[in-house]
Amino acid sequence: MPEARPRARYSTLHPGIGEVAAVAILVECPEIGTLERKKTASLAGLAPMTRQSGQWQGKAFIQGGRKCLRDALYMPALVIARHHPDLARKYQAMIAAGKPAKVALTGLMRKLIEPANALIKADRKWSPNLP
Repeated sequence: MPEARPRARYSTLHPGIGEVAAVAILVECPEIGTLERKKTASLAGLAPMTRQSGQWQGKAFIQGGRKCLRDALYMPALVIARHHPDLARKYQAMIAAGKPAKVALTGLMRKLIEPANALIKADRKWSPNLP
């Protein structure tokens, strides 16, 4: 698969996504780089699904998608929740807003897969946001 090598190179450049996670993303989601942002999250099973009927509203939860992809993104999300300055602030803000820790980690997992999709789609490397 000669085209996978450059795509893996772009995925590993995002902080938090290592070689193992990048390979898992490419194997479990070969469509990456061709989908829109929300479709990528839904394909990974990271988009919240709401349950409601009439006036009754249940809690939103994630469902469907590719479990192996979610499993591969869990540890990188845990690492960036502790070590990446910008995303750690987002994680702490979600916790302060009353979100459970696993829900906040799911949000970070989505923050990993969507930029990786955008980088591959635009065929460019990750660059840090400088102040």
